Amino acid sequence: MFWRGVLITLGVALGVRQTVVEARYIPSGSMLPGLQLQDRLLVEKLTYRSRPPQRGEIVVFHAPHHFDPVLKPNHQAGPLRCLLVNLPLVNLVPGLQEPACDAYIKRVVAVAGDQVVINPRGEVMVNGQRLKEPYVTNYCPVDDQGMGPCRTLNATVPPGHVLVLGDNRGNSWDGRFWPGGAFLPDSEIIGRAFWRFWPLGTAGELNSNDPLKPAQPASGAAPG
Repeated sequence: MFWRGVLITLGVALGVRQTVVEARYIPSGSMLPGLQLQDRLLVEKLTYRSRPPQRGEIVVFHAPHHFDPVLKPNHQAGPLRCLLVNLPLVNLVPGLQEPACDAYIKRVVAVAGDQVVINPRGEVMVNGQRLKEPYVTNYCPVDDQGMGPCRTLNATVPPGHVLVLGDNRGNSWDGRFWPGGAFLPDSEIIGRAFWRFWPLGTAGELNSNDPLKPAQPASGAAPG
């Protein structure tokens, strides 16, 4: 009876994690300064069942090695292996890691149908309008001719896709650099990161305002 209870509890926990909400941590500096290394976030998986992602939202998605047509042929991994890789302690076993099982976190800057232009600094224009991105403080370096190491982009986001970039524009491997194409299929999105629960000093809701729209006034504030 004891082990039956343990298995039922584990099954329920895994079911909730797979379908409703799960905790994730920040493994890299691609979302600095807003998200720090080792920040703990909650990722919910229900919103995108009823609507597509929106600009400004922070999404967790399968690594490009899982879907990019150039990378995928060399990084095949089944669901069982990826499940094992992402279990605590098990993921420490040498040789078990597989890039196709990793998850990335970036911000949606353009959605299906948007005409998007990214300059060498990593600044973004969507449908002819410059995005207001106060969360970006580190742009790509450029020389006197306005050239630098970051790639540019001028394209229209195809149906069923979004464009995601890291807030740390000068140090993020995102859609600008993926060899098989810049756009993330909606079907590869795991969920929407909406809440930071650790560290406690910075806990709270994550900024997901549409950078094309003016900020909404605080509740109860008179319109200006």
